[in-house]
Amino acid sequence: MLPEKLLEVLKHEGVVSITTWANNDAHVTNTWNSYLKVDGDDLWVPAAGLTSSENDLKINNRAIVTLGAREVEGFNGYRGTGFRLECTTSFITEGEVFDKMYAEYPFINRVLILHVQSAKQLL
Repeated sequence: MLPEKLLEVLKHEGVVSITTWANNDAHVTNTWNSYLKVDGDDLWVPAAGLTSSENDLKINNRAIVTLGAREVEGFNGYRGTGFRLECTTSFITEGEVFDKMYAEYPFINRVLILHVQSAKQLL
């Protein structure tokens, strides 16, 4: 189960960084906390672009995701906190999950599923 503090972070706006890599080359892209949907230990990400990430993930299905929010108290009373997520991934283009995401984000052509393997609070 995802940590409660991470779920609290997702209730606030912030930038999400998704890092993928393949063939000795890394690629970083961004989205927003408010776009992520939680399903157990998975995060659903609406995808319209992400083509470089998708190409990497065909070779290496792992991703490192960082995200945070200033509004959520971190360690030792610090204002703001963030997380580093290590994930395996998959893209979907049809089915119930895709239909739910498409209803909310009609600009998408697929959904990136982040299967969270570990979630470490950084701040």
